[in-house]
Amino acid sequence: MIERTLSNKIKDRLFQGKAIILIGARQVGKSTLLKFIANETERKTLFLDCDDPEARSMLTNANMTDLKILIGQHELVVIDEAQRVENIGLTLKLITDNMPHCQLLVTGSSALDLSDTINEPLTGRKYEYNLFPLSTQEIMNTEGLLKVRQSLETRLIYGSYPDVITHKDNAKELLMNLANSYLYKDILKKDNIRKPELLEKLLVALALQVGSEVSYNEIAQTIGTDSKTVEKYIGLLEQCFVVFRLNALSRNVRTELKKSKKIFFYDNGIRNALIQNFSPLNLRTDKGALWENFFISERIKRNHYNDCYAKMYFWRTSGKQEIDYIEEEDGLFRVFEMKANPKKGHTSMPTLFLNNYNVAEQVVVTPDNYISYLVNVE
Repeated sequence: MIERTLSNKIKDRLFQGKAIILIGARQVGKSTLLKFIANETERKTLFLDCDDPEARSMLTNANMTDLKILIGQHELVVIDEAQRVENIGLTLKLITDNMPHCQLLVTGSSALDLSDTINEPLTGRKYEYNLFPLSTQEIMNTEGLLKVRQSLETRLIYGSYPDVITHKDNAKELLMNLANSYLYKDILKKDNIRKPELLEKLLVALALQVGSEVSYNEIAQTIGTDSKTVEKYIGLLEQCFVVFRLNALSRNVRTELKKSKKIFFYDNGIRNALIQNFSPLNLRTDKGALWENFFISERIKRNHYNDCYAKMYFWRTSGKQEIDYIEEEDGLFRVFEMKANPKKGHTSMPTLFLNNYNVAEQVVVTPDNYISYLVNVE
């Protein structure tokens, strides 16, 4: 098993009188991580899978008497896929407030309903973490630097889902099953999502535009809907941790593009499954887009696991000067240009940006140097 970075952080938070909430896309390893933690603590554990109607029923609008009977003397209670339970936040609050011997470990594969239902009841009563597909740091900690370097092309094409990393021979099948609605089935359960085929067309359109600026109007025309529907569906995909959005940075320069946006996928493998292209890098025309998507998604993992709360942007002017990726933290900017070809590692940054912003670091990221920007060497 590849040890997850969050493992020690969660273990340090156990039995502090707060629920621990772990959210992330389906199949990123949330249940496996919490079972691992429960086994290591050797505490009496109750596991409730809310995809099971019986477990869901017992947790829906439960009273304190029923909860005490259900939990009994268990010290750890793992509630898996909690977003499936109506009013789960109130149930979690009851347990947290009235059963001090009990540590709640809760997973959710969607922020669609979970955040709305737990945030108010659990204010001041929870620690919340995001879990992503395997990170470069996690692979290096378990398998070493050589393995990280050797697996780069595989991860660019097949991504970093735990099952995909550990079952390479079945990578295509696993990814196609994930991309075929399983990953976003929480969206399809929403009452107002009546056209799953539209969602699938949108995903393919976004997959084909990774690294490029996205126009909701143009996508709407392409897939046969309106821009408001496109915006709503993208928002839902973000809440299910399928895609994330980068907005354009615009503050100091008159020619900066203000309303532009780019959409990236949390995992390269899912992106490639949507367009059904698992060709090796030397046969691809989208190598630059894959490299950009990979590095930015890996930086998100790195920043989240290291408590770095940087805001993320890209930058472009009407004169077509651009920077692929920017992080802003405490008034300082780190700027990254992505080049899949190591021979282009000496590309210079636009002086217009450097002269107008307080730049602390500027990096051209290539396959030769990327690891040092994704891992911490102790």
